[in-house]
Amino acid sequence: MIQLDAIGIVAKDIERSLQFYGLLGVPVPTVHAEAGQDHVEAKLPNGLRLMFDSESLIQQISPDWQKPAGQGMALAFLCESPADVDAAYASVIAAGFAGGKEPWDAFWGQRYAQVIDPDGNSVDLFAPLG
Repeated sequence: MIQLDAIGIVAKDIERSLQFYGLLGVPVPTVHAEAGQDHVEAKLPNGLRLMFDSESLIQQISPDWQKPAGQGMALAFLCESPADVDAAYASVIAAGFAGGKEPWDAFWGQRYAQVIDPDGNSVDLFAPLG
């Protein structure tokens, strides 16, 4: 089984982004990360997570990443297991869609992969390791 779990926003200034989305009703963390934090999450009432990642973190994960001229968000889909990340990636590629980053064991403890939607948007697939 696969389900949409999180929406990621690449933010130039995470604190400023938290302020903005807080004004729109997103339950931003009451204790914000210390200055320079690269990742902050807000859990929405429906369980969906809105994640804010710094540009520098994204560049560490994907060294060729460049700030998009338009939309700067990504969708992330939670898979049941690491094997399901691999299977979902293979299924998308087999259907003729592009891969962004083949499945790999990320340093933050997840099996991770990226595929590209028809509009060129990166979509993440992930599952906890172990």
